[in-house]
Amino acid sequence: MTQILLSLALGIGLAAAVGMRVFIPLLVVAVAAHFGMIPLTPAFAWLASPVALAMLGIAAVVEVAAYYIPGVDNVLDAVAAPLALVAGTFMVAAPLWDLPPLIKWTTAIIAGGGAAGLTHGVTSLLRAKSTLATGGLGNPVLATGELGGSLLLSVLALLVPVLAVVLVVVAVYGIYRLVKWKSGASQRMNAS
Repeated sequence: MTQILLSLALGIGLAAAVGMRVFIPLLVVAVAAHFGMIPLTPAFAWLASPVALAMLGIAAVVEVAAYYIPGVDNVLDAVAAPLALVAGTFMVAAPLWDLPPLIKWTTAIIAGGGAAGLTHGVTSLLRAKSTLATGGLGNPVLATGELGGSLLLSVLALLVPVLAVVLVVVAVYGIYRLVKWKSGASQRMNAS
């Protein structure tokens, strides 16, 4: 049971990272699997292949670079949304070895798709607000933060999966409180 919970924590941490950058967590997992740091189910063993490493490396570089181009970053947010959901689902399913397929995929869709969708939605909203506030000039700062967050969360998920999940929960709670506080402040200003 402990192994299943650790695998689930690993997957959720990686899925949340996928919501910030789709290909960075996939590349981190591929490198870790290639060097034998993490086991993958046989269905996901292809991630450790040299071809997968090369393709994911190229995709990660292109994705990171595209987020630094104003306008393209907003289009990429829309295109990446379904990719993040699928990749988040796979990030949870990949390390879950011993579960029956129905439980494995249901858990992966809910936990992985949910975590990736949540983080992608938050970062997309932040980018839209940054674009409106700065005309897109502030978006590279956001892109750098997302890249760092995705990389850090991916590595944490591999090394300390429970800490990665705790970090995700704390971040989601903090963002929820911030949004709630801002909406309350806005309502108080409108009432005045």
